[in-house]
Amino acid sequence: MSDTLILEVANLETDVLTGIYSEETGRPQPLRISMRVGYKVRDRYTPDCPLSASKNYMDLKFAASEGLPEGVHFKLIEAVADHICETLFLQDDRVIWAEVKIVKLAISENGEEIGITLKRERRA
Repeated sequence: MSDTLILEVANLETDVLTGIYSEETGRPQPLRISMRVGYKVRDRYTPDCPLSASKNYMDLKFAASEGLPEGVHFKLIEAVADHICETLFLQDDRVIWAEVKIVKLAISENGEEIGITLKRERRA
């Protein structure tokens, strides 16, 4: 088995124009986004290893917030997840795969999580 490094950001809440909710109300839909990103592993991570040896977590947060184009209506939340994955791949060629979970907060009635998870692998 090979070594694995998975970077994670969980439960980031952001408003995105998506789905029937935005179509009917004209307002962005509140989403909760979590990401797991497979990253190329170094042979060793020593105490003096530079910060550039890993991905900046703020880049992950950016991909799921400011990295989403303002004013664009994503008809499907799958398109939102796809955009986030693509942004992560473009940011850093060390990203091997990206998994994005999106929960639609506007349709939850009793705290249940309704949404999707999309996992994409970098294409050669």
